Amino acid sequence: MVFDKLLGLFSNDMAIDLGTANTLVLVKGKGIIINEPSVVAVQKDRSGREKILAVGREAKEMVGKTPGDIRAIRPMKDGVIADFDMTEKMIRYFIEKAHSRKAFLRPRVIICVPYGLTQVERKAVKESALSAGAREVFLIEEPMAAAIGAGLPVKEPHGNLVVDIGGGTTEIGVISLGGLVICKSVRTAGDKIDKSIRDFMKKNYNLLIGERIAEEIKINIGTAMPLKEPLKMIVNGRDLLSGMLTSVEITSEDIYEAMKSPLKEIADALKEILEKMPPELAGDIVENGIVLTGGGALIRNLDRYLSDLVKLPVYVSEEPLLAVAKGTGKALEEIEILQKLSNE
Repeated sequence: MVFDKLLGLFSNDMAIDLGTANTLVLVKGKGIIINEPSVVAVQKDRSGREKILAVGREAKEMVGKTPGDIRAIRPMKDGVIADFDMTEKMIRYFIEKAHSRKAFLRPRVIICVPYGLTQVERKAVKESALSAGAREVFLIEEPMAAAIGAGLPVKEPHGNLVVDIGGGTTEIGVISLGGLVICKSVRTAGDKIDKSIRDFMKKNYNLLIGERIAEEIKINIGTAMPLKEPLKMIVNGRDLLSGMLTSVEITSEDIYEAMKSPLKEIADALKEILEKMPPELAGDIVENGIVLTGGGALIRNLDRYLSDLVKLPVYVSEEPLLAVAKGTGKALEEIEILQKLSNE
């Protein structure tokens, strides 16, 4: 009862989409106020202790460019916490930034997590937020948040299928009557696609490139299917044979080849979900199609590529990068969703 009465009394409630690549923070009544890379830059002092130099965008700019005593750390890996201490510091930074560093405010926080997180991993996420100053912490699973954020009628007795391609994981979920009917999480997503591009450049051009350059290539000329008019891009890196810095011109056809393998893994996971689909919901999916969310949804022709493979309509949601954060934020407004989450 007390929980019910307190709902709505605090305007500082927060929703956090704690992603491998980016963290988005939404404050109740204000919308998304933070959208920054999930990166922390730290420097060792003379005593060996690490102090935080930067978090978010500023820290990402340091990746691959830091002197020996500075490390740029991505505390989330494959959708889970790889560095508990740094994740706690990152969450604390974002909570304080969201509330103009008013540390006395202890917000209630909903955090979006990948489906299939172990109890130990779920506890680690909760403890990170509590240690960072949250008053109370709830978790919502990514496919559900993505579906809510994409505007799908999740409470209706109809099947909806969402594919959320983030940085560390791809989450595929069938939602009906406010719950996840079938779900699968695969650790093939944006980061693995970037690695495939780096490996391709090394193998085919003897060119060593960094994570940021691989991501830029994916965004600028990446495609899931060949284009009628190939795109071109000049890429700078280090020649592995001569050791000298050099530039090469690559095309979208190159990157189509580079991305084939990880995209096939995502397609295979989607096929697996469709094969397990209860007959009662199969008709709904044929009628409603499949909705793509997350940064990976922006890869050129990915909707066509998946549609051709599974013979179903595939749509990219409006503002796919923000779908999970928006869905997590909407859970702040939904009393019954909050209460359901609090009973997990």
